[in-house]
Amino acid sequence: MKIFVITKRTGIMLALVVLLAFSLVYIGKSDVLPVSNTKRDLPIYCVQKPETEKVVAMSFDAAWGNEDTGQLIDIMNKYNVKTTFFVVGGWVDKFPESVKQLSDAGHEIMNHSDTHPHMTQLSVEKMKEEVENCDKKIEKITGIKPTLFRAPYGDYNNAVVGAMRDTGHFTIQWDVDSLDWKDLTATEITDRVLKKVKPGSIILFHNAAKHTPEALPSIIESLQKDGYKIVPVSQLIFKDNYTIDNSGMQIPKAADQAKTDKAADAPTAKTSAPALIPLD
Repeated sequence: MKIFVITKRTGIMLALVVLLAFSLVYIGKSDVLPVSNTKRDLPIYCVQKPETEKVVAMSFDAAWGNEDTGQLIDIMNKYNVKTTFFVVGGWVDKFPESVKQLSDAGHEIMNHSDTHPHMTQLSVEKMKEEVENCDKKIEKITGIKPTLFRAPYGDYNNAVVGAMRDTGHFTIQWDVDSLDWKDLTATEITDRVLKKVKPGSIILFHNAAKHTPEALPSIIESLQKDGYKIVPVSQLIFKDNYTIDNSGMQIPKAADQAKTDKAADAPTAKTSAPALIPLD
């Protein structure tokens, strides 16, 4: 009969093999194996609202001319509507009086970058510089620091959305594009907007677009007749306790879910790590 003598080194190796085998069995029984932490960071395109809560936001991007500023203000005043203007820092430099007129009329002035670049082509440092420079120019005139940002050309990625969050801004897109910058007729702009709008929509217009002032009265009248309330973007979106789905819709968390998330984020008491048993 052969007698096998297990040395200390051999015993250690056998123990490691057994542990490895058990580890493989455990992993094999796991339901999900994490393979990636990548997640697309989306801006807000629209807000989830019930069909009975007919509220939408109208927004204007201001980057070029200012010839229709007074006309836009008059139209909004006529229908008692307040909107959001996303302005470029260079536009603020050229037309500070327009910024003041819009702000004094009760419209919110928000950030559209300082020089209207493709944000995704910038370093994070430059992204923050763009938004902070524009913030300062707006705040100097209105006395209010912007909390919303819209990327020029709608050009964003995870880095852009993250950088804006770091600077205290919600990144805002839109789900209804009037395409007024393409010189569509007033009728075409109106039909396009009314066909696509729904509760929680964010509508995109541009100042200095050829037919927008002509289209706005019919759009506003139709929306109001249908029971819609038109508000600035900051009054439409949720500031906390929300998620954003893969379409960019901002969705409020249920009260119980928000409470659970808050508890999960709370600091927990430290526990000591288990002591390691030396093998030798």
